Amino acid sequence: MTTGQPPLLDVQGAIARITLRRPRQANRLAVDDLATLRGFIAAVDANDAVRVLVLAGEGRHFCSGFDLGALGTVDAGARFGELADAMEAARPITLARLHGGVYGGASDLALACDFRLGAPAVEMFVPATRIGLHFYAGGLRRFVERLGLATAKQVLLAGRTLDATALLGCGYLDQLLPDVQTLDAAIAALTAELLAMAPLALLPMKRHLNAIAAGHLDEAALAADIAKARDSADLAEGQAAWAGKRPASFKGC
Repeated sequence: MTTGQPPLLDVQGAIARITLRRPRQANRLAVDDLATLRGFIAAVDANDAVRVLVLAGEGRHFCSGFDLGALGTVDAGARFGELADAMEAARPITLARLHGGVYGGASDLALACDFRLGAPAVEMFVPATRIGLHFYAGGLRRFVERLGLATAKQVLLAGRTLDATALLGCGYLDQLLPDVQTLDAAIAALTAELLAMAPLALLPMKRHLNAIAAGHLDEAALAADIAKARDSADLAEGQAAWAGKRPASFKGC
């Protein structure tokens, strides 16, 4: 039985943070948590002020995935897949703060984020084949697209545990920091860098990059977003700030 606190959403201006709050159970997710997290993502998507979303877990671990005790009562793969797909499609730039265990479906939930930063104790393991569970379609796609077929087979078929060094080497981690304090500083620094970018360029480019990786780029939508950024006040401000060697003040219009 999964106990403890449900996930928490905290929004502070342009930054939103989702925290998983069951540290005694390595932040295992219950059935209701999946809907709660999807609701959080929907709320953040609807809030135009939010440009960065951080996903984190309390305690020693990031997340141990779905509550295996509930596998017989729900289609866990479909539910988790919907959640990870929603995270991948989220409007803001998404950062996963990784430490300790990243297990089961949590490995894909983090992979669905735009950036993953980790501390040395981080490790990733997916026990699907060991328990007779077929991983869901979206997770298979993300593992192959983002990590390559060989790494996907090592993790999903052979059930290998990848430590921090291996996760950095295969591209799962974008940054590996020496300790949790430095990890938090790096998260803050990357957040500040992203918030300094022009939103009319930053957020649509994220969407189109993901579409290119998945092989379904909408050329018309891309052209419209390029034109919108080109004709915006942000471009003029960005050029003036660059020439004047000062920070830009973007308005998103």
